[in-house]
Amino acid sequence: MEIVIITGLSGSGKTSAANYFEDMGYFVIDNLPPQLSTEILDVLADRDNTDEGVGSSRLALVMDMRNPYLIEKLVPALEDMKQKDIDVSVLFLESSEKSLISRYKQSRRDHPLSAGRSLIEAIRLERELMLPVRGMATEIIDTSSLSLSELRDALFRIFMDKKDASVRITIFLQSFGFKYGIPVDCDNVVDVRFLPNPYYVDDLRDLCGLDQPVKDYIDQMCETDEFLRLQKNFYDFTLPLYIREGKARLHIGVGCTGGRHRSVHLVERMASLFPATLSRVVIDHRDIERDLKEYGPPAML
Repeated sequence: MEIVIITGLSGSGKTSAANYFEDMGYFVIDNLPPQLSTEILDVLADRDNTDEGVGSSRLALVMDMRNPYLIEKLVPALEDMKQKDIDVSVLFLESSEKSLISRYKQSRRDHPLSAGRSLIEAIRLERELMLPVRGMATEIIDTSSLSLSELRDALFRIFMDKKDASVRITIFLQSFGFKYGIPVDCDNVVDVRFLPNPYYVDDLRDLCGLDQPVKDYIDQMCETDEFLRLQKNFYDFTLPLYIREGKARLHIGVGCTGGRHRSVHLVERMASLFPATLSRVVIDHRDIERDLKEYGPPAML
């Protein structure tokens, strides 16, 4: 299991960093007491060995001065992890005094050490108290002049695996049937009902878009290759712009009438349109298992 401790000065961007770690596939726990970290790791390790696993071998733990025992308990917790040969990194976020004051004034939130102190005094005290934690950091990022997208870029460069180092966005490609409704969370909806429906070919009706005869039937049409060419041109243009705007996941719904033939095969073919250097593709066929007898024949399109 790969562990990242996210810590640093209050107001330096830990909440945004935690969100970006989720985008990278980390299981994130916010405001975890350091003394509970090893127990949490033991529980998650046990779950990973069963069918109830959390689904990720990456864990990000946000620990900061909201916990009054942070300084006292974090060092022993890190030593315990190292003794157990756990791969742990410590990310420390900091920012200039001027930036922190500006952010707190904009958010109108109290500093965790503000009781009985001015904001400036609380910021200076926290910086002093956090020096031992900063000394343990494996990565230090000063967010004073960083935009959110620049912070995201820095985290992706540092913490994504070399294999996935340039992967910037997850493409969720989903086939569906219009007769069962458009997926409510789609970013882009593509209608492929312009192609002839294999349902009306007796030998293909009971097959689906994963079966070779259906693939051959759809691929023999010149419209299929032209459609894929146009889709590639569209996403070659838009994908870098989505990434530039900080979008971490793009949900593309590809629909035909029943979600069993045309949309299924075209989703499989569209998966190859997205460059592996920029994107990770996840495929889902929402309606492929719908019972044809129960729901009856599709409409004429």
